[in-house]
Amino acid sequence: MAKVAILGYGTVGSGVYEVLKKNKDVITGRLGDEIIVKYVLDLREFDSDPVQEVLVHDMEMILNDAEVSIVCETMGGEHPAYEYTKRALEAGKSVCTSNKELVEKHGPELIQLAKAHNCSYLFEASVGGGIPIIRPLRTSLAQEDILSITGILNGTTNYILTKMETEGLAFETVLARAQEKGYAEKNPDADILGLDACRKISILTSLAYGKNVDFADIMTEGITAITSVDFAYAKKMGATIKLFAKSVKKGDKYYALVAPFVVKPENPLYAVKGVFNAILVNANMGGETMYYGKGAGKLATASAVVADVIDCARHTGKHLHIKWEDEKLEISPIDGAVRRFFVRVPMADKAQIENVFGEVELFQDVADGECGFVTEEMTEVSYREKAAKFGNILSMIRVD
Repeated sequence: MAKVAILGYGTVGSGVYEVLKKNKDVITGRLGDEIIVKYVLDLREFDSDPVQEVLVHDMEMILNDAEVSIVCETMGGEHPAYEYTKRALEAGKSVCTSNKELVEKHGPELIQLAKAHNCSYLFEASVGGGIPIIRPLRTSLAQEDILSITGILNGTTNYILTKMETEGLAFETVLARAQEKGYAEKNPDADILGLDACRKISILTSLAYGKNVDFADIMTEGITAITSVDFAYAKKMGATIKLFAKSVKKGDKYYALVAPFVVKPENPLYAVKGVFNAILVNANMGGETMYYGKGAGKLATASAVVADVIDCARHTGKHLHIKWEDEKLEISPIDGAVRRFFVRVPMADKAQIENVFGEVELFQDVADGECGFVTEEMTEVSYREKAAKFGNILSMIRVD
């Protein structure tokens, strides 16, 4: 029998409690043993909730109870989650978490701490919610050289872009609707500025290559500048616009980027709509594999936490290896990355544009007083030089 403590009874924590209760028989059948929630830690009271029977307000009760072998950290944020996680691992208790901020900032340290105390630090739910992606990277794809990871890693931004495309609504209108539906926070900056997706791609890149990626090294653009006119051009191209979080290995160089991209139908991520997330992994032997599902939400995220709990219960007293060293992975400047660019400029003829940008695909009948074009492949730095020479660029979106 494995006994578990849950830290935090918010959205994810209450979901973990619910999954462990409702799927108790399924879990016991698969594991061959029972998992019991002994404690739930929260500062609040929940008088009308059965959780009250196991509710505690003092972390020391959990840390000092030798029966508790697994702790689910679902508090979110860095503090006190970091301190509680460290102390639990030092006590030999495995920790399973959904806390992407903590994982991104302290992953290598906490993994090594778990190793030193014969327990595990697992974080499947920190990226992609209910989508299995971290476990495949560390097990199913362990034999592969990962060439690239491209993900739609934020459901809020994907929902906003989908509604802008399908209903022709302005960004601000769709954002307000997303907030009303609970898809976006009152302060949505982490989502719409790309910061949430950036943390997630930094975790995935660290796991893919075994060294630490600082999310501050990843160039990040959000979706606040995307307009209905951009989608009109995309429709003309038979394409759509998605916020991609992307990392690429080219020889001995590594590039990473979060930004909007024009995406054609041949890309499997083209069809990912609404609040759904998806991750496309390209490996040198197995080729492309895609992981799709709910990227957030109470039960989807909780289910991923419980999957880690079962893994820990199967390996009590052992450390589940995750290669993520503290040594920094150098992310190369984006200047050398090669791609095409979709550019909008005030109305100009093709000769004027091609005199600067070379051969382009031109679109002149989409919006009044302007035109758009797609360049040939060039480096980021080459695009910037050409854009500066041309002058008066209205907007630019990269093309995948």
